Amino acid sequence: MSKKRLRKWMAALLVMVMAGNMIGCGNAENTAATASTEGEGADTSEEAVSETGAADSGGFDWKAFEGTTIEIQMVQHTASEAMVDKLEEFEELTGIHVEYSITPESSYFDKVSTSLASGSGSPDLFMSGAYQLWDYSVSGYVEDLDNYLTVPTMLTPDYDYSDFVQSAVDALKWSGVPGEPVGKGPQLGLPLAFEVYTMAYNTRAFEENNLEVPTTYDELLKVCDALQGWNGENSYAVAVRGARDWGTIHPAYMSMFSAFGAKDFELEGNKLVSKVNSPEAVEMTEFFVDMIKRGGSSSWANYTWYDCGVDLGTGNCAIVLDADNNPVHQNWDGASEEAGNIAFAPLPVAKEGDPHISNYWTWSIAMNSKSQNKGAAWYYIMYFTSKDFAKYATIEGNSLDPARTSVWESDEFAELMENQPGYIDAFNATIDDTTILFTPQPYFFETTTEWAATLQDIVAGKYDSVQEGLDALKEKMDTAVQDIAIQ
Repeated sequence: MSKKRLRKWMAALLVMVMAGNMIGCGNAENTAATASTEGEGADTSEEAVSETGAADSGGFDWKAFEGTTIEIQMVQHTASEAMVDKLEEFEELTGIHVEYSITPESSYFDKVSTSLASGSGSPDLFMSGAYQLWDYSVSGYVEDLDNYLTVPTMLTPDYDYSDFVQSAVDALKWSGVPGEPVGKGPQLGLPLAFEVYTMAYNTRAFEENNLEVPTTYDELLKVCDALQGWNGENSYAVAVRGARDWGTIHPAYMSMFSAFGAKDFELEGNKLVSKVNSPEAVEMTEFFVDMIKRGGSSSWANYTWYDCGVDLGTGNCAIVLDADNNPVHQNWDGASEEAGNIAFAPLPVAKEGDPHISNYWTWSIAMNSKSQNKGAAWYYIMYFTSKDFAKYATIEGNSLDPARTSVWESDEFAELMENQPGYIDAFNATIDDTTILFTPQPYFFETTTEWAATLQDIVAGKYDSVQEGLDALKEKMDTAVQDIAIQ
């Protein structure tokens, strides 16, 4: 990130703080009331909605923005497919026309970033992860959804915000101050689906080799020794991501990193200071390198989400440490060679009795702060994050993990997951200790990509020790964030 971009971050943050102090408690009502006066669609003020006959008794009118056209950019995902399936119903219910595009993840965020930076108000809505929302929000691109969640006439009676998995909505709240954790501040998006990080394993591999499922990382190393080459030439024990980009750090690696008590950054005075070379970080990374060497693929340095899942499905690997929803798609009846042989457990722990800690990823819907159709855009968000849609997307569309507690607790979901042994149990064992484990800061993608590159170099033996490699990484990360001064 350039110094110019950082100054934009800090200037936008100052504006947000000043605006919050000026507007105070009346912000939510005022924003909702003026949403559609900034563009097309009906006024969302209580007085205007009352004229439609909806708000006289605190009611709600799905037709309040009839005739409005909105645009959404979606990433290629099961949640997107489910939304497209229900667009006709949404348009019939609301009279709102929806234009959409679907883009593969490899180029999706470049497209969204370019669109938002244009300031044109297009698209009105976009799918995002939490990390991207840190950048977008402090650049002034993201509408605070509390502006709608706190206005009774902008909510259907059965929307039930409290039904969301709490950690999923908390992951999408952030104050905008570098170094402050998620969970407080504006609601930058609402979740469609999320993933926690668990262990999937091939039951046949364990049964044929008389092995117990590992519960600690020491046990996992022993299993790696036993399962290397378990299913013929080039088969191996454990798959994790290894590609030279930020996506390698945020799933299993970061979950393990925190399980060992390590942190990426800490605030010292008014500066963020990298802690990636702490004794805990070194111990964890030594374990990780040992695991790759004793049980990993010879092609580990190229591995992505996709490769991990496919190798489990083909029987090329025996264990995957990754998103809980990744191996599921290999385990539906007839989906892969090993379908029916895959089960789930929580990630191992550093020592017996430790909690099962996981990092978080969420796919959410967010609103462009420059949208000219905010009222209609909010109706879209509300419809497609509702309990009914979450249930449809999960049960009919296999979009996992559902962001609604009512879906997790439903009989239909229990029946759907009957042939995914251990899945719900692993989730339940993990979710209470699941959050975004990274320190929010404007150089997130730069620092995590450098982290992945250093990890590759450590595994490849380009440093004399893990300590040396992480010392070098710390210097790079400290340099990256040196311009951040937190007031």
